[in-house]
Amino acid sequence: MAKTSSAYACTECGWQAAKWVGRCGECQQWGTVELRGAAKASLARTTKATAPEAGREARPITELSGVSVKHRQTGITELDRVLGGGIVPGAAILFSGEPGVGKSTLLLDVASRIARHGARVLYVSGEESTGQIRMRAERTDALVDTLYLAAETDLSSVLGHIEMVDPGLIIIDSVQTLASDQVEGIAGGPSQVREVAAALIRVAKDRGTPVILVGHVTKDGSVAGPRLLEHLVDVVCHFEGDRNTALRFLRTLKNRFGPTDEVGCFEMTGGGIAEVSDPSGLFLSRGTVPVSGTCATIAMEGRRALPVEIQALVASSATPNPRRVTSGVDPSRVAMILAVLERRARVRLHDQDVYVSTVGGVKLTEPAADLAIALAVISAVADKPLALEFAAFGEISLAGEIRAVTSGPQRLAEAERLGYTRVVDSRAETLAEARRTAIE
Repeated sequence: MAKTSSAYACTECGWQAAKWVGRCGECQQWGTVELRGAAKASLARTTKATAPEAGREARPITELSGVSVKHRQTGITELDRVLGGGIVPGAAILFSGEPGVGKSTLLLDVASRIARHGARVLYVSGEESTGQIRMRAERTDALVDTLYLAAETDLSSVLGHIEMVDPGLIIIDSVQTLASDQVEGIAGGPSQVREVAAALIRVAKDRGTPVILVGHVTKDGSVAGPRLLEHLVDVVCHFEGDRNTALRFLRTLKNRFGPTDEVGCFEMTGGGIAEVSDPSGLFLSRGTVPVSGTCATIAMEGRRALPVEIQALVASSATPNPRRVTSGVDPSRVAMILAVLERRARVRLHDQDVYVSTVGGVKLTEPAADLAIALAVISAVADKPLALEFAAFGEISLAGEIRAVTSGPQRLAEAERLGYTRVVDSRAETLAEARRTAIE
């Protein structure tokens, strides 16, 4: 018997299988394996070429006039900074984040601010009723006559609301809750998310109306649904923060109209989300007397330099295996720094419990914090506090050398602005020299 040409393939990565499976064996996505066979191949062979519409013919790039993209400010400076100056007409923006981080609260504030300037805003929610949204709007002072609310889960109904309201901004909360009766599958499935996103993005491009899509995230923090969703939109923003702290960060993972290394700072308050224009004091302790085991560093969040205080505590261990506890820093990075201190700086730590933490709940992942962690541990072991005007940043190698890090001049300028007159960086060259400079 001749083998059939039909096969099952993943719509995301192209992985093929002889029979249908629920999960792709390559990209590990659920529900993306579909039948690929002779029927679709024959359909592709019968596709005929058609002449493009008038005015849409391909032209040499040199004959096209460049049109500058104009951003429309939202009234929230931190959000405008992340978006590259504001919202571009016709842009499709994907807004993701953990449940309860404040996505809906921030976007409702954005909707009310734009509505106050005379534009109509349509806020469609598939997760809450209009009454629930109204209650949150009263709490955050977002009641505006030109802000329209709708609770819908059907795509055709949403498109009908857009035709009736004719808004200047559309917010969909969330894209995983909408479904189209023209596509099989449940709401939130890959095929439904793909169809809903494509329809709304098509509306945005045809009408010149920006659309903000709220997206759910998986357990590992990535956007739920097909990867194609992130390729379709123009901007991908991720709202992150720890539930135990009020601080929130907004980052851009993709931006066709601006930079992708900007970070916006917000704070969750009783009245909603408040922007933090100068977060320089959020990650520092309030003490005026120097304490041993603390060292300030200058971290980079996007293009923004932030001072962060690192605290270390060293105590004699009562167990054969000393504890290494970290909070806000990379545990493997701390373990490497402790090994370098033991071998290169002759700091006895093999029988000591070491605790390293950041102030304010901030997370440091860049190697520029290595030097501050090392000096904080050295200060804790010697029980000698560093000066309040002292700061350090630099990467530590396994040989005990201090390497230069990115944005060094910007870090130095920020340290000088904040009053850190004694700064140790790669100019110290070795960890031993940095130790002598810090603890005289």
